[in-house]
Amino acid sequence: MTLREIYSAKNEQENGFFTQKIPVISFEIFPPKNDADGQKLDKLIAHLAILKKYNPAFISLTYGAGGTNQNFSLDIIKRVQSELNLTVMPHFTCVGASRESVKDYLNEIQSLGLKNILALRGDIPEGVVQTNFDFKYANELVEFIKIHTSLSIGVAGYPEGHIDCDDFLVDLDNLKRKVDAGADAIYTQMFFDNDKFFSFVQLVRDAGIDVPIIPGILPIMSFGQFERMLSMARVSVPKALMQRLEKFKDNSDDVKALGVEFASYQCQQLIDAEVAGLHFYTLNTSSSISPILDNLGIGLNYNRV
Repeated sequence: MTLREIYSAKNEQENGFFTQKIPVISFEIFPPKNDADGQKLDKLIAHLAILKKYNPAFISLTYGAGGTNQNFSLDIIKRVQSELNLTVMPHFTCVGASRESVKDYLNEIQSLGLKNILALRGDIPEGVVQTNFDFKYANELVEFIKIHTSLSIGVAGYPEGHIDCDDFLVDLDNLKRKVDAGADAIYTQMFFDNDKFFSFVQLVRDAGIDVPIIPGILPIMSFGQFERMLSMARVSVPKALMQRLEKFKDNSDDVKALGVEFASYQCQQLIDAEVAGLHFYTLNTSSSISPILDNLGIGLNYNRV
């Protein structure tokens, strides 16, 4: 199914005496680093096997800048398809890539039977002159994919603005360029304040963008991980959450439990607002994702029509 088909399908779950509308579930993973013996990939496949019971519409797979792990990414796609029978949406970053190399990769993606791709600019390598690139911005990649393939295209959105852009309205205009170029769905960067997401959705709709907007959920799994993520993105944290994290930061089990509790609360609010989907940044583990989805009552009784 294409992204538009996935998010336009009727998704319901029998819950006692009534039928509950639930969002489309998807999970993001990344190629394990320093995995010469394949043990990390085996462990990742095992975690995905656990998450499979939540009937994800697809697994999204990140992609190294400049194609640094392109062959490995293709190998992971093949394993996820053959061993787990799960659909994959690969990411693709265009920065530093030539048109020919992009076209070759897109042909490989389609040869595997994939129907969707997440198109991103990617981080500009330090010391590299951007004017030498065939693609400078993600909207140019979206347009290229739209012209040369039948792939359905997802793009990134930033509820509080991209960290490299100081003007939110400029960032919103950049998002509209990506959608106008052919994007079918928007996946947001992590956020911890749902009001920021709801405000973002309203602004996006006011700008005339009507594609599905899928909130990206990152469960807090450790205090160190949480601090690293905040340093890499423009994300605000509710005061009450930060106070509790500070209180528990020296106890990893308490931090992880709080992460599950908060993400469950966050997701329930989003479900009550009838979001089209929930996209979980798994960090290659099921340890926090499973209890969150169990808390939400999403699992084996999930029937996608």
